[in-house]
Amino acid sequence: MKIIPVLDQTVSQAEFAQMIGVSEARVSQLVSEGIIVRGDTAHEWLIGYCERLRDQAAGRAGSESGGLDLVQERAALAREQRIAQALKNDVARGEFAPVGLLTDVLATAGAAVVDRFEQLDGALRKACPDLPDEARTTIMTVIASARNEWIRSTAQLVDRSLDDLLAEQADDDQLDGFTMDDQD
Repeated sequence: MKIIPVLDQTVSQAEFAQMIGVSEARVSQLVSEGIIVRGDTAHEWLIGYCERLRDQAAGRAGSESGGLDLVQERAALAREQRIAQALKNDVARGEFAPVGLLTDVLATAGAAVVDRFEQLDGALRKACPDLPDEARTTIMTVIASARNEWIRSTAQLVDRSLDDLLAEQADDDQLDGFTMDDQD
C-alpha cells in the first residue's frame, strides 16, 4: 500500500494531536503509556493509535490507564449477580436469616434455659422434700454439664460455620479470576 508522504515522516506531538483531533496532552499520555513511540513516523503513530481504539472498542483495553476493562467489568458484575442470587435462594429456602435476628433469638433462648435451670434446685426441694442431697447434687451436676455442653457445641457450630463461609468466599474469589480466555 502506498503511504502518503507526510505520514512517512516524524511529526511533533502537537502536529499529531491536530491530525487525529485530540489535545497535545492526550498525545503525550499516549507516549507515556507506550501506545506510540517517540521518534516513530506519523504512520506508525497512527497505526498504534488505531490499534488502541480498536482494543477499546472490542473491550480488550480499559478506556483509562489502570481502569477496568470490559472483561473485568463483566466478571465483577457476574460475581455480584451470582452472590445476590445465592442470597435470594438461601432466603427462599429458609437457610438464611439476618445475623442480628439469630443473635437475639439465641440470646433469648439461652437466657430462658439458664433461668429455668437455676430454678430447678428450689423446685426440687419443694416437689421432692424427701429427695436426698446426693440425688439433688447429681441432678444439678448433670444439668450444669448439659448446659456447659450446649454452650460449647453452639460455639463450635458458629466457628465451623464461619470457617466454611470464609472458605466459600475464598473459593469464589479464586473463581472470579477465571475468564473465558483461561479455558483455551
